Parts: sequence; structure tokens; C-alpha cells
Amino acid sequence: MARRKRQEHSNHDRWLVSYADFITLLFAFFVVLYASSQVDKRRVGQLALAIQVAFQQMGIFDASNTKSAVANTEPMPFSNVQIVENVERFASLGRIAPSPHGMPEGAAQSDDLNQLRRELQSALQAQIKKHEISLTPTHEGLVVSLREAGFYDTGSAELKKDTSTVLDEFVAIVAPRNFHVRIEGHTDNIPIHSSQFQSNWELSTARATEMVKLFITRYGISPDRLAASGYAEFHPVATNATPEGRAMNRRVDLVILNPSGQGFSGEPTMSAAPPAAEPGAAPER
Repeated sequence: MARRKRQEHSNHDRWLVSYADFITLLFAFFVVLYASSQVDKRRVGQLALAIQVAFQQMGIFDASNTKSAVANTEPMPFSNVQIVENVERFASLGRIAPSPHGMPEGAAQSDDLNQLRRELQSALQAQIKKHEISLTPTHEGLVVSLREAGFYDTGSAELKKDTSTVLDEFVAIVAPRNFHVRIEGHTDNIPIHSSQFQSNWELSTARATEMVKLFITRYGISPDRLAASGYAEFHPVATNATPEGRAMNRRVDLVILNPSGQGFSGEPTMSAAPPAAEPGAAPER
């Protein structure tokens, strides 16, 4: 008896399974693309505001004038999201508050900073003439530069004993105004290697932190108004190719921060070049 051959029928619809999988994956892919291209405006605004407030409290970034509503529930393209300034939040932080004369507190404090510059210039006139101190108005605020020649021995982080009068004058004028002050240590580009400091980084940082400690312990300035930074030789104000330029770069800057973020008028109260080093002066590092 002949074996009956089993007849196989081909299924011509099998391609639909692969096609359906492909369409599903393609749909999921475009959904992910769309979702990643849209952000919640409220959440991004809150995040941007938190970052902005943090950096402004550190004195790094200035206040932004860009305003964008953060209460909108509709999504917006990420490319249109910008750093926002929430006026109500800043007012609660004491950054913006109406003044008695109807102008923002920042503008009033900017005027106060101009007055402070004039008072410091008058009180420190003798040291300014000797090129031991310079006053420089900047966008951040007022920079009071203490030159190493007048305040420090070479390679030392301790202030000279006869500098207390100058600091007394500075604190008497600045402290009552409640400005924040950032102390910056700077050096020239000559490497230092001593038993106390292994690099210019350590020397510049030590000078800044010692100044902060002095302001807190001797003058009772609140620590939350102070900050210390060491920049070594990487923020020069003059060329390091000459002894005069290196002398200008070896300094401690007392940066009186302007809370309004507005620059103010005024020229630096220093000459273009300091006097030449006297014979027999201490050698540079």
C-alpha cells in the first residue's frame, strides 16, 4: 500500500508578525524622541532658578534679567528654556526688596558702593600713593588690592605687624554696610618651594584664609559674609616678564561684591606702573 504523501501548506501571512513588531518598535522610538524633546516648563524653571540662586550667592554669576513664567503647565521645547529670574523668590531671599525711596535695594546698594569707594580712597590715600593699595571698580564690585610689598614678607602668609591700622580703616568703613567680601590670594609665576608651602597654590590660598580668619576673630565679621579663594599665578593683572609686573601680581584682593550685579563708574586709583624696586630689596621667589 503506497504511503500517502503529506501535503504541506505554506503560510503566506507570516510576514505580518515581523511587520507588526517593526511598527510597534518604530512607534515606541518616535514616542521616546518626542518625549525627550519636550520638557516640563515648571520643573526646568525651578531647576534653573535653584542653580542661579546658588551661583549668585557664591558671587559667580550675575542676576539674570530674562523672565519667563514658570507656572505654565504646557511643555515647551528645550531650546527655548532659559535661566529665569523669579522676583518673588528673590525677594524672599532678601536680594530684591523695595527701598524707602521707591527704588530697588540693588540700585541703592550700588550707589552705596560708590560712596564706599570714595571713603576708602580718602582713608587709604597714603597707602595708595605708595602703591601698596589700589582700588579698582569692576562689574563684580570694588576690588581693594593689597600688594605683597606693603603687607607680606616674601613667601609668608602672615601679615606684617604695621598693617593693622590699614585693616582697621578698611573694616570700619566696610563692616557696617553688610557687603559680602571675597578674599582672593594671587602670586606671580615664579615657583615657590619652601618648608611651609610647596606651591603658589598653597601660598595664595593660605594668605586668603588667614585674612578671613583675621576678619572673623579680630573684627567680628560674620563668617557668612566672607569667602576665600586662592588663584596662584593664573589671574595676573600685569605681565610676569618684568620685576614691576610680578610685584603687582603678588597681592591679596578684597573684593567687595556688588549685590545689584551692576558695574559702576570710576577709575582705578593706582598709577599705570608701580615704582621700581629699590636696591637691596628682598629677592623675588
